[in-house]
Amino acid sequence: MTTNINASASGTFNIGGDITVNRLGFGAMRVTGEGVWGEPKDRTEAIRTLKKLPELGVNFIDTADAYGPETSENLLMEALHPFKGLLIATKGGLTRSGPGVWAPVGRPEYLRQAVALSLRRLKVEQIDLWQLHRIDPKVPRDEQFGVIRDMQKEGLIRHVGLSEVNVAEIEAARKFFPVATVQNHYNLVHRVHEDVLDYCAKNNIGFIPWFPLAAGELAKSGSVLDKTAQKLGATPSQAALAWVLKRSPAMLPIPGTGKAKHLEENVAAASIKLTDADFSALDEAGRKEFRARAA
Repeated sequence: MTTNINASASGTFNIGGDITVNRLGFGAMRVTGEGVWGEPKDRTEAIRTLKKLPELGVNFIDTADAYGPETSENLLMEALHPFKGLLIATKGGLTRSGPGVWAPVGRPEYLRQAVALSLRRLKVEQIDLWQLHRIDPKVPRDEQFGVIRDMQKEGLIRHVGLSEVNVAEIEAARKFFPVATVQNHYNLVHRVHEDVLDYCAKNNIGFIPWFPLAAGELAKSGSVLDKTAQKLGATPSQAALAWVLKRSPAMLPIPGTGKAKHLEENVAAASIKLTDADFSALDEAGRKEFRARAA
């Protein structure tokens, strides 16, 4: 594994057809406090971590108004504004009432307010990628999609993404606006959204897997993942992330951390090149564990 740590080694993807980013991005959820609530325990280290992102070639950063709430967006503005050469993607549609508590609100007036406040916190005139954090089941889906379409036409949003959706929901949304990205839970051992990933790849939609480092039982000593990592001179988490990157050219993983050292370890995974045989062995082991969990 090369010692030159840079996210550019992960390759690039064009979000919405006109914003090119390095595929290995950063998730800014973990720069907040415990339970994704309030300020981080070590604010200085969180800011240092964020400032290090451009140095490591990370130019795709994912956040949300619900992270803190507001904390993550505020820290990004403080550390990286005016975001030159960076794509800051944010999300709206989830509300917070305490640590670990999340509740969807998709009323059109609330989504419009969420965009307005994110614009204010990030100090930008347009959000390059705004994602609906969840489709609110209590509000007609078309009403949510309709106001997003309107905000895009008004120039408040450049590109639109969705989160935790199935193929039918993506297709319903595409009747209102082009879907640039989809952010779903996905990793080596969590494979519920294989069909969504394949759909995204076929339609040139960026697929953003959240929680991409998880490896379950495969992270244990002596596993296929452990042996592969040792062979590559990497950690199991790095090998799992390398598998995610190799799985599809549409994949845009966003591992997050509030520590600069951990950030470097994550970005180093961009330089790990799995052989086809290693990829297949990990893929089979991951699917096996996924099926065992589902049984």
